[in-house]
Amino acid sequence: MGFTEQVATILRRTGAPPGLLKLEVTESLLMDDPERISAAMNDLKQLGVRFSLNDFGAGYSSLSYLKRLSLDQIKIDQSFVRDLTTNPASAAIVDSIIGLSQGLGLEVIAEGVETEAQRDWLVAHGCDHFQGYLFGKPGPLFL
Repeated sequence: MGFTEQVATILRRTGAPPGLLKLEVTESLLMDDPERISAAMNDLKQLGVRFSLNDFGAGYSSLSYLKRLSLDQIKIDQSFVRDLTTNPASAAIVDSIIGLSQGLGLEVIAEGVETEAQRDWLVAHGCDHFQGYLFGKPGPLFL
């Protein structure tokens, strides 16, 4: 049984709402076999599963992915968020990613938000979803 079938089976068996499941896709995963990954994403999207492109801007960012893939969200890599209040280049990149995401109708989430100044800057520039130590440290894994 392939990944898509496994997800569909688990959703059916548990009765979990598919719209509450968001799978993160990395750019490196897309590099391996973009056609197969895109097809699997489209199949899962038909079930209601959502997708987030993780660490956008840190790898081999291709804008063609944004057109081709069934994405719901882009995650801005923490390497840009970390110094956006002190580095004009990082600030310009983050601002551009936020604008691009909004223009494409995608949610945007900033990773690595550690200070109120970073959060305030992000809010002022249209980002309203955040991850980082400002909100809480990672918890233990429960199995």
